[in-house]
Amino acid sequence: MTELNTQQTSIKKILPLILATAIFMQMLDSTILNTSLPAIAKDLNESPLNMQNAIISYVLTLAVFMPASGFLADRFGTKKVFIFSLVLFSLGSLFCSLSQNLTHLVISRVIQGVGGSLMTPVGKLALIKTFDKNELLKAMNFAIIPALIGPVLGPLVGGYMVDYLSWHWIFLINIPIGFLGILLGLKFMPDYKSDDVDFDFKGFLIFAAASLLLSVSLELFGDMQNITPVLLIFIMGFLFLYYYYKHAKRGGNPIFPLNLFQVRTFRVGIVGNLATRLGISSVPLLLPLMIQIAYRQSAVTSGWIIAPMAITAIFGKSYVIKILDKYGYRKTLMLNTFIIGTLICLLAIPDIHTSLYWFVPIIAVLGFFNSIQFTSMNTISIADLRNFQTSSGNSLISVNQQLAIGFGIAFGLIVLKLFENTDLIQGEIHNAFRYTFLTVGILTILSGLVFRRLHISDGKNMKSKED
Repeated sequence: MTELNTQQTSIKKILPLILATAIFMQMLDSTILNTSLPAIAKDLNESPLNMQNAIISYVLTLAVFMPASGFLADRFGTKKVFIFSLVLFSLGSLFCSLSQNLTHLVISRVIQGVGGSLMTPVGKLALIKTFDKNELLKAMNFAIIPALIGPVLGPLVGGYMVDYLSWHWIFLINIPIGFLGILLGLKFMPDYKSDDVDFDFKGFLIFAAASLLLSVSLELFGDMQNITPVLLIFIMGFLFLYYYYKHAKRGGNPIFPLNLFQVRTFRVGIVGNLATRLGISSVPLLLPLMIQIAYRQSAVTSGWIIAPMAITAIFGKSYVIKILDKYGYRKTLMLNTFIIGTLICLLAIPDIHTSLYWFVPIIAVLGFFNSIQFTSMNTISIADLRNFQTSSGNSLISVNQQLAIGFGIAFGLIVLKLFENTDLIQGEIHNAFRYTFLTVGILTILSGLVFRRLHISDGKNMKSKED
C-alpha cells in the first residue's frame, strides 16, 4: 500500500509537467512559424504568400481530429494514445525540417497536426481523471502556463533562430522536448480506459466537417478581397453544427452528448471561453503587427515588447488559487474580464510619436490577468462534469478553445481592415490599430457578462487543499 501511495504521489507530481511539455510544444509550434515564413519560402523557392498553406494545413488537421481524442483515449488508453501522439508530433517535426519543397512541408505539417490534435486533449484528460476536484485547480494552474507563454515566445524564438541559425531549427527544437515527454509519459502517464466505448462515426464526420469549414473560413477571413465565398463557408460550418445537433438529439451515443450542455458551469465555461478570447487572442497578433507596420520596427523588437506578458503570466499563477479561493469563480471572472478589456483599450492611447516602452507595463499587467482568466475558465468548465462525461467534455473544450483562438485572430484582422478603409484614420495606419484595440477592448468588457450566469457557490468543489 505504501509503495502504491508513493507511486501515486510521483504521478501527481510529474503529470502536470508532462501536460505542460505537450502544451508548450503545440503552442510554440502554432506561433513560431509566423516569423519564419519568408525565410522558408526563399529556401524552398516559393512565394511567401503560398506559404500560408503550411499554417492552414496544421490548423485544419487539429480541427478535424480533435473531436476523436476522447474516444481514442477511452478505447486504447490515455498512455498509449498520448505517447503515440508525441511520437507522431516529433516525427512530423523531423519531416518538416527535412522538407525539400512546399508539398513535403504541408504533408509533414499534417502529420504534426494529427499528433497535436491528440497530445493536449489526452494529456489533459489524464490530469482530470488523476486529480480530485479539490486538487485539480492547482495541477491545471501549473500545466496551463505554456499556453500563455507559447504565443509570446514563439515569434521571438522563431525570429532569432531564422536570423542566427536556420529555419530548420524551428522544427528540430521539438524533438528533444518530445523525447523528454515520451520518457516521462512511459514512466508516469496513467493508462485510463473505458469499457463502454461506442464510436459515433457519423457524428464525428458531421462535427469534423463543421470544425473544418469554420477553420477554413477563419483562415480566409484574413484575405478580404472577396468576402462572399468566405461567408458562405462560414454559414455552411454553422449549418453542419445544426445538423450535428439534430443528429445528437436522436439519441444513441453521440461523440458529444447534448447532456453536457445541461451542466450549467460547462455551458458558461464554453461560451465564456469563446466570447472573451475574441479580444485576448487578437492582442498577440495585433500589437506586433502595429509595431512592425506603423512604428517600422523589426520582428525581434516587437517580440521583445510583448515578452513581459510571458513573465507575468508565470508570476500570476501563484496568485490565481488564492484569488479564486477568496472571491469565487463568478466574481473573479467578471472582474478579471473587465480588467483585461480595459487594458486592451489602454493600448489605443499612445500615438505614433509615443515611445514603444509605453506598451511594456500594459502588456506585463495583461499577462498577469490572462493567467487568472485561462486557469479560471478551464477549471470551471470541468467543475461539475460527471466521470462518464469527462472524455467527451474535455475533447469539446479543446475544440472550442482552438476555434475561439481562430475567431479572435480573424475578428481582430476584420476590425482592423474595416477601420483601415474608413476616413477615421486620416491616412495614418496607426490610427486603424488604435480604433481596433478600442473596439476589441470594449467587446471584451461586455463579454464578461457571460459569467453572470454562474452562481456564487459554483466551483466550491474545486477549492484547493491547503499545503
